[in-house]
Amino acid sequence: MSYNLLKGKKGIIFGALDTQSIAWLVAEKCHEEGASIVLTNAPVAMRLGVINQLGEKINAPIIPADATSVEDLENLLTKSMEHFGGKIDFILHSIGMSLNLRKGKDYTDLNYEWMQKTMDISALSFHKLMQSALKLDALNEGGSVLALSYIAAQRIFPDYNEMADAKALLESIGRSFGYHLGTHKKVRVNTISQSPTWTTAGSGVKGFKEFFEYANKMSPLGNADASSCADYCVVMFSDLTRMVTMQNLFHDGGFSSMGMNPALLNIE
Repeated sequence: MSYNLLKGKKGIIFGALDTQSIAWLVAEKCHEEGASIVLTNAPVAMRLGVINQLGEKINAPIIPADATSVEDLENLLTKSMEHFGGKIDFILHSIGMSLNLRKGKDYTDLNYEWMQKTMDISALSFHKLMQSALKLDALNEGGSVLALSYIAAQRIFPDYNEMADAKALLESIGRSFGYHLGTHKKVRVNTISQSPTWTTAGSGVKGFKEFFEYANKMSPLGNADASSCADYCVVMFSDLTRMVTMQNLFHDGGFSSMGMNPALLNIE
């Protein structure tokens, strides 16, 4: 059911790799709610994914951009405004990658060049995006910028490795830039800390299946799936949340508030 929550709004969605991606579902639901979308991803990710299918489905142009490149981001923002015929109302940053994690490097034995790439791709790109948008005056007043995070930014999940540090930096950037965009442009910035989710990226983490089941039992409502996360993003892009900013919002079925759930111990 559509509520037209985003009727007339214009947004950019980063990171829609395939149908398992949260960003893919966000783009679909934003379109259903009346928004016009521009899709973007890194050129290498576009070759691996099927983003063109999504573009055709929701009538969205696809503008490749390396999110670590300020030049690419400025080109993306400029071309998006040309396409929309005006400024942008919302942006989803759904980007994360760790070579150390992919290659099985332990947290105590990291390749630091790879770690710098992790930080650049997974966190600093968020700053570069907002700095570029501010300099280009690309965002409408009342706009909304979101990034996807994870609770490992606050708590230790050893197998999440250096991505935990990247998410902690991502959330800090969200708060810091939230002040500046709010003060100068009345734009809100938030991060959403999502449950472990069956996506192409998430399922690549060591022991993901076991942890997914653990989190599902720990959470009173169970794990929040990708579809419900997309719904939450729609609400955060809408005018219904126009006074929410600089927050890290847990969307995890209650996991973040739990200490222990008897269901894990098979007791009542």
